Amino acid sequence: MSSRPPSPRTAAPAESTPTRDAGRWIRMVAWTLCAVTFPLLWLGGLVTTTKSGMAVPDWPGTYGYNLFLYPWTAWFYGPWDLFVEHGHRLLASLAGLLTIVLVVLLAKGESRRWLRVMGWIALVGVIAQGVLGGLRVVLDERMLALVHGSTGPLFFALTVAIAIWTTDRWVQAVRLDSASLSNLAPLASMAALITYVQMLLGAMLRHMPMDATPQSFLSIVKFHLIFAAVVALLTLIVARRAVASANPAGLRRGGWFALGIVTLQLLLGLATWLTKYGTPVWLRGMHPASSHATLADGWLQSHMVTAHQATGSLLLVTLVYIAMWAWRYAPQEDTSTEVAKLPQATSSKAISFKGSATA
Repeated sequence: MSSRPPSPRTAAPAESTPTRDAGRWIRMVAWTLCAVTFPLLWLGGLVTTTKSGMAVPDWPGTYGYNLFLYPWTAWFYGPWDLFVEHGHRLLASLAGLLTIVLVVLLAKGESRRWLRVMGWIALVGVIAQGVLGGLRVVLDERMLALVHGSTGPLFFALTVAIAIWTTDRWVQAVRLDSASLSNLAPLASMAALITYVQMLLGAMLRHMPMDATPQSFLSIVKFHLIFAAVVALLTLIVARRAVASANPAGLRRGGWFALGIVTLQLLLGLATWLTKYGTPVWLRGMHPASSHATLADGWLQSHMVTAHQATGSLLLVTLVYIAMWAWRYAPQEDTSTEVAKLPQATSSKAISFKGSATA
């Protein structure tokens, strides 16, 4: 049975747009911030995986130098943990500067007040992230590292949302008469929320205290595996509904991308377990023992774990993308018919009353 494309119902609420030149600069800075934030999350994960967080013991400087004046030769040719930690700080500084530029551009060229407010929220978020990262070093506190690593994906999701809001396609979007979009919007939102909870469980595993009991570790692992199955199932359902032929092209692309990302994430999760903990007991009868040893915290293990963490952030923002566009295209309650009936009823009563009076 062929599916009929949904017909336009009502235009989305009109939104004022910035001038052409201002809008182009705002979009360029917003998407550049997104492009910087994702490798920043990857590098931050590598800091945790390689235990490089204390490679530079002072903050906000680097071994007494201004952060930006630290000799590049000492950075490039120094120890690996110093290279990773100092690089993470430099990239974080770039993200902060881009956020400041974005806030200024929004203040000068964006007429939507709520979007200007979101820019300020992003600025507060990136400052808070920097302070959390610095206090983690100064206080050498693992709990701060956990919070710092858990709020990074939220900032990434916010930057993607702001970038989408600045596009002409968002402003000019037309709501569609499609019940499937009304169902997809809350489903994708719930999937994004549960994905973030799953990321929190993963962060707890990565920042497990040294004195944690085996029972605590096993409990978090079990919850992590259960939520992995829930996230995978929800993402498959969301992707299946998003790629429906009747949906706009942007939603279909998001659905296919979510399908690919969740598949990659499941494979990375399996590879992370095998490289970090070895073959599970229940698989050893089917999976032969490895003929080579994996170096603990070695190159393969560190990058596999980090890739798993970073891809989780990418899955989160993909689900946010789908949820945003589903809400944008979803139809709203149309009360115009009921409102139109009211004066007609009043007029009818008036005519009847007049007629009876004449009689």
